[in-house]
Amino acid sequence: MKTYALDTPVDGRSTWHDGKRHLWMLGLVVPLLPFLAMGLYAATGLEVALWLGPVIVLVVVPLIDLFAGRDHSNPPDEVMEALEEDRYYRWITYAYLPIQYAGLVLGMWFIATQDAGVFGMVGLAMTLGSVAGIGINTAHELGHKKESSERWLARIALAQCFYGHFYIEHNRGHHVRVATPEDPASSRMGESFWAFWPRTVVGSVASAWRVERKRFARRDKHPFRLRNDVINAWLMSAVLWGVLIAVFGVAILPYLVIQAVFGFTLLELVNYMEHYGMLRQKVGPPDRRRFERVTPAHSWNSNNIATNVLLYHLQRHSDHHANPTRRFQTLRDFSESPVLPTGYTGMMALAVIPPLFYRVMDPLVVSHYEGDLRLANLQPRKREKLLARYPVPGTSAGTVAADTVAPIAGDDVAAARCPGCGHTYVVAEGNELEGFAAGTAWADVPDDWTCPDCGVRDKVDFIPLANAEA
Repeated sequence: MKTYALDTPVDGRSTWHDGKRHLWMLGLVVPLLPFLAMGLYAATGLEVALWLGPVIVLVVVPLIDLFAGRDHSNPPDEVMEALEEDRYYRWITYAYLPIQYAGLVLGMWFIATQDAGVFGMVGLAMTLGSVAGIGINTAHELGHKKESSERWLARIALAQCFYGHFYIEHNRGHHVRVATPEDPASSRMGESFWAFWPRTVVGSVASAWRVERKRFARRDKHPFRLRNDVINAWLMSAVLWGVLIAVFGVAILPYLVIQAVFGFTLLELVNYMEHYGMLRQKVGPPDRRRFERVTPAHSWNSNNIATNVLLYHLQRHSDHHANPTRRFQTLRDFSESPVLPTGYTGMMALAVIPPLFYRVMDPLVVSHYEGDLRLANLQPRKREKLLARYPVPGTSAGTVAADTVAPIAGDDVAAARCPGCGHTYVVAEGNELEGFAAGTAWADVPDDWTCPDCGVRDKVDFIPLANAEA
């Protein structure tokens, strides 16, 4: 077990080690599920064996969560940098992709050549979709990183589900608008998953397209070009599916669609619960109103260990939104964060039954806002009904953090740095990827621009620098 020396002892210990270091390898069991399912079918002849993926993800893992307990441990501050640089954790996420695609190819071969009945074939497609859905989470981990190689791996992971636009919308859309009515990936209290699903699927595509259209508009170019990351992501999926159909025949197309829809539905189930009912309040002077900065109070968290290992600490969602570029092994638990009654996978199973989900989650939202649902993100058509069911207390306890605004910058700004992730915009270099030519003055960068790396800080938050090397 790798240990890290501590200059300042923690709990009387002068060294620290990641107690989950080897458990993270269990995440690679997921892409092996199609191989296991086909092996079980070959051994037993039972079509139900091909449904192994959904059973593991939505039944077995939630049950393990109930008995395996929770892990609240955080790495000490002084080991954070060394832990971030430990490449062991990166290779775990990298290894997911080749196994994922080997399973997809073998699964399509099985569907094209074997006779397991429609029930069995649909089950195998759902198992492949389970791998693809967890693969989107792998893409999520990789897509937030600054290294271009990891961002490309994220796009490859998304190709199986035909959901490549997620890379754009999540980083530059969701992280900017999270826990607001404007965000298609933030669910509202009183909104069922089945109402949320079409809103988020359609809204996410539209959001990603708007982000790319705006990026090219800054250079006076139309968005219909290969460098548009929405278009090239979809082309990657089209090529992948086209090759599979050319090799195995058009009969596999319905199963490709089934696995894709099930895969991104798993993603949207997670999105549904992560910010259910959460709302950032408006702050600032009347002429510069904006949503308050994201805090740990705007995400539902869980420390159930089984799902945390499966989803690379995605359940430590508050720290992820505060530090999106932070790697999964260093994400921390905040004691003040709102907590779900069980892990994400268990809540996913609950979310598909709206009455049960409401019964569990609505009281938690009410408690989180100390009884004042005027501070929550409510489904508009159910707003009056919810306020009547949960009357506002006599004295509202709602408080909003004061807005903080960076100093107004003059024409002598040579660069500006994001106070969150450290991304620096250098005037002399510009940012061609964002549509700013070299020499574009900081004052000419639009006020609604957000940090391209973390997506958390707005232009107004950036720290102006008189020297690009500062």
